[in-house]
Amino acid sequence: MANSSSPLKVVFLDRATIPPSITLNELPFAHELQIFERTSADEIGTRIRDADVVITNKVKLSAADLSQAERLKLIAIAATGTDNVDLAVCAQRDITICNVRNYATHTVPEHTFALIFALRRSLAAYRDAVRAGRWAESGQFCFFDFPIRDLAGSTIGIVGDGALGTATANIARALGLRVLFSAYKGRTDMGPLYTPFEKVLQESDIVTLHCPLTDGTRDLIAEPEFAQMKRKPILVNTARGGLVNEKALVHALSSNQISGAGFDVVTEEPLRSDHPFLSILDHPGFILTPHVAWASEEAIQSLADQLIDNVAAFVQGTPKNVVTQTL
Repeated sequence: MANSSSPLKVVFLDRATIPPSITLNELPFAHELQIFERTSADEIGTRIRDADVVITNKVKLSAADLSQAERLKLIAIAATGTDNVDLAVCAQRDITICNVRNYATHTVPEHTFALIFALRRSLAAYRDAVRAGRWAESGQFCFFDFPIRDLAGSTIGIVGDGALGTATANIARALGLRVLFSAYKGRTDMGPLYTPFEKVLQESDIVTLHCPLTDGTRDLIAEPEFAQMKRKPILVNTARGGLVNEKALVHALSSNQISGAGFDVVTEEPLRSDHPFLSILDHPGFILTPHVAWASEEAIQSLADQLIDNVAAFVQGTPKNVVTQTL
């Protein structure tokens, strides 16, 4: 689009997913910018109908929606994950997709370890017990109602070897953990740097997920995988809802197949009124946060800067952070 002379229409479908304190830089080309705080499913088609560029964070762009956007040339995703966009249709239509990369290499691993520390030391359980008067009831300087385990010397299994998985491994090694990078499920030929997926499940005290949601990773961990977790690990998911079968997670935690679970993501967000996790919100070994692992002020500003840079680079004819698409 480097030779475009008329103003381009840019539509941001869900500005409310970025805090108002975050600055969005000015687009450096002639444009008409239309910003919507939120966009419901039945509003998508109308709002993108005459757009040249669409910006979305979590609004889903289906084949039916995209069929109404005849002028569309770029979808700029305000995130790394692309599972909310029909990639095959975009490939057929020659619609470029750009995403934001490596902006969360501090915030997500830090949140991951916040969950790990809290669960390994039963922080939420002890806090709640103190609020309920248990300390006074104990009659001594401390009480031991919930388990407390050191991290040093434990084994952490990391599923996903990208920037976030690698950063998580660096923190783990600094804390004295043994790190296992999981091979892809069903693969045993990935070389000595990777441990077979099943062996990771069997040997880990902590399993943490840092991989994308694809057809191949949906329900990556379900009943058969929980049954292989011999060491009753903590399971942490700061990646994507859908990687773990949520009903199976509830059963695994309730039946002591695992010691705890820290989740920042669920399949449908926000949590729906009949979600299985509602039954374990009070479980001392469960922590659920509202998809905020990515959301440090520093990380979101970096995301916003990169988002605008992606759009500008595409219009200038030098696109970057292009998502590879296959027909």
